[in-house]
Amino acid sequence: MAITSANQLELLQTAEAVAREKMIDPELVVQAMEDSLARAAKSRYGADMDIRVSIDRKTGRATFTRVRTVVADEELENYHAELTVEQAKPYLENPQIGDEIRDEVPPVELGRIAAQSAKQVILQKVREAERDRQYDEFKDRAGTIINGLVKREEYGNIIVDIGRGEGMLRRNEKIGRESYRPNDRIRCYIKDVRREARGPQVFLSRTDPQFMAELFKMEVPEIYDGIIEIKAVARDPGSRAKIAVISYDNSIDPVGACVGMRGSRVQAVVNELQGEKIDIIPWNEDQATFLVNALQPAEVSKVVIDEDAARIEVVVPDEQLSLAIGRRGQNVRLASQLTGLDIDIMTETEESARRQAEFTQRTQMFMDELDIDEMMAQLLVAEGFTDLDEVAYVELDELLSIDGFDEDTAQELQARARDRIEAVNQAALDNARAMGVEDSLIEFEGLTPQMIEALAKDDVKSVEDFATCADWELAGGWTTIDGQRVKDDGVLEPFGVSLEEAQHLIMTARVMLGWVDPADLEAAEAEDEDAEASLEGAAAETERA
Repeated sequence: MAITSANQLELLQTAEAVAREKMIDPELVVQAMEDSLARAAKSRYGADMDIRVSIDRKTGRATFTRVRTVVADEELENYHAELTVEQAKPYLENPQIGDEIRDEVPPVELGRIAAQSAKQVILQKVREAERDRQYDEFKDRAGTIINGLVKREEYGNIIVDIGRGEGMLRRNEKIGRESYRPNDRIRCYIKDVRREARGPQVFLSRTDPQFMAELFKMEVPEIYDGIIEIKAVARDPGSRAKIAVISYDNSIDPVGACVGMRGSRVQAVVNELQGEKIDIIPWNEDQATFLVNALQPAEVSKVVIDEDAARIEVVVPDEQLSLAIGRRGQNVRLASQLTGLDIDIMTETEESARRQAEFTQRTQMFMDELDIDEMMAQLLVAEGFTDLDEVAYVELDELLSIDGFDEDTAQELQARARDRIEAVNQAALDNARAMGVEDSLIEFEGLTPQMIEALAKDDVKSVEDFATCADWELAGGWTTIDGQRVKDDGVLEPFGVSLEEAQHLIMTARVMLGWVDPADLEAAEAEDEDAEASLEGAAAETERA
């Protein structure tokens, strides 16, 4: 088949038809035809030749052109597609490197093999264009809800027709034991869109927490308009969920707006989620208040927050314990997901027993360390004293304010506390020296004798050893493993050393050893202060706006 003998307009008509069928730009199809004809021409004239084909967009006439490029003498490699400046002079007046010489060549005769090859090139280009179109269409729709038709099921995964492409609903993204048949209508959340070798992959979900958030956005106009904001969502798909909302209009109740008249709005979401029970909770900036709301319907007596550990301790009445925990721990687990905190729940009886145990333990400690009777020790604990340091170095007036304590008693208590502290410190230093601790570490400012003894037990026996420590090794921290927060115990953590204090001690040791230039350290601290000031300024500007 020769191009000259074919109806030249047939090329354009074919391109238009393919473009309409695949819903892509006709120009891409014409370019694919040009590439396929150019490949066929190279098989006829030689693979080393640079043959290019141009199809007239109006007449459909295909023009075959041989292109030769002017290169430097030392760069000449392909004699069929390149030529030197000297060789180009017969063709160009003043040839320069990079110039091109174009000669039209006769159209090729497409044999059966060449025609098949050209067809494969066109199909490949069209497939690539189709994939690009699908990816561009769906990549911006990630995070939204889409309606589709079930096409088939593959190994428990549902293939969904989503218009100009297909999406996959994996079995672990289905709610409970959902089952679908071909042509069933389905509503899903576009969780991710990836460009892969086999084409764009659209991954769908019905269990993602944001699926429920998007459903509420569709049912509640105030959320769509931005008057109400969804701050957090936690789900146990198909069973129960909690959603935290806040209203930016004091006249609108966020919970009532999401529930709707006679529960119509929330019921529409529940029906879509296969009967999943939904607790709608008012969001609050105060973590303790927010947690109390999140644990509904259980009542909370007291909340204690440990911000460093991102943990929270909740005390509930004895009869509320099972309600607070929920079936199989569901209620407390969802509340933990909603607040982003690890939650420990105990009853009032358990909390009272723990406080009583702490009271007894501290009372016995004061009795043993200060050699005093039980009543006096209990008075110290009741006034909030927890260790010998507080007794030894507190203002004398604070001890005199305790009922039954006169000046002589207070002074005697402080003297005993100081003597005991000194004896304990000396024993710790003697033990550390016996384990081989160097004087340089003992004299290092900021470390107590008990800290030095603890470091020695961890094989840190010199300033050099100390300087190689990481801050979390001293102060402790938290590591997330398989979604669970795991505690890393620090050597100096029992002594109340914070992460910032550990960083300061380690950097001081490195400066002392000459590992760090003090000027560099000061410059870094100045940069941190400037960055912090900039953030505070930006926050202030935002607040004013």
